[in-house]
Amino acid sequence: MDKQKRIAAIHDISCVGRCSLTVALPILSAAGFDTSVLPTAILSTHTGGFEGFTYRDLTTDIKPISNHWQSLNIKFDALYSGFLGSFEQIDLVAELFDTFRSKETLVMVDPVMADNGVLYSVYSPEMAKGMSKLCAKADIIVPNLTEAAFLLEEEYVGENYSQEYIESLLKRLSVLGAKKIVLTGISFKRGTLGAASLDNGTGKISYAFNASVDGHFHGTGDVFSSTLLAGLLNNFSLEEALQIAVNYTLKCIQLTEKSGQEKRFGVCFERALPYLIQQLGLLTEER
Repeated sequence: MDKQKRIAAIHDISCVGRCSLTVALPILSAAGFDTSVLPTAILSTHTGGFEGFTYRDLTTDIKPISNHWQSLNIKFDALYSGFLGSFEQIDLVAELFDTFRSKETLVMVDPVMADNGVLYSVYSPEMAKGMSKLCAKADIIVPNLTEAAFLLEEEYVGENYSQEYIESLLKRLSVLGAKKIVLTGISFKRGTLGAASLDNGTGKISYAFNASVDGHFHGTGDVFSSTLLAGLLNNFSLEEALQIAVNYTLKCIQLTEKSGQEKRFGVCFERALPYLIQQLGLLTEER
């Protein structure tokens, strides 16, 4: 059996509402990885659909945790960042990337900060601008269309875009420095939804689509990104991992709809984990 790969997931913890670490940790663990965590903040609930949530910034904990890991000579096969708790964390996480990165380490940045044209309530324009510096250190970045606009300091176009615009956007994002770009929430035809990718090394642009479901489902971005990383670390190509992530995210949404789950609590990704394991080929001896 191959040596188990280790991931450091750098995200917040929302105590209620499935997103960030409460999504990334179980998905990556189910995909076969030793998943370490570095919490960037602790919230009583996530910020979408809930009011009066508590928020504790864990900026001062990042450096001591990183220092302890370094003293133990811990190695990581992937470094995966998402929601950051403060502007100062951008430089701290960038430093952590530099400290723990090796030639074999995959660095993924999901610049979690905005959706539907607006920043999350705990984010500032300064943080959004600074996030582009962190993206420059990544091998792969996974913004949605709103986050892409903030990263490039461009106007958010909403749903009025063409395939040519998406491909131009991918190329402009690649200038930030990442080797691979993935854009989520892409649709060119009613009833479908998916993602687009650009491999900067080959210049290849790929798309992955499946059926769309009406409504807003919290946490699906974290589900998608965590699944994408799971696919890549299980040696699938970017194009293959993209389709696996699109398919699994849809399965989670469908099961949420079927169960009647209140949407603000996130999608029922737990019930779809057997499907993910099957898609990753982990039930066979092939991988």
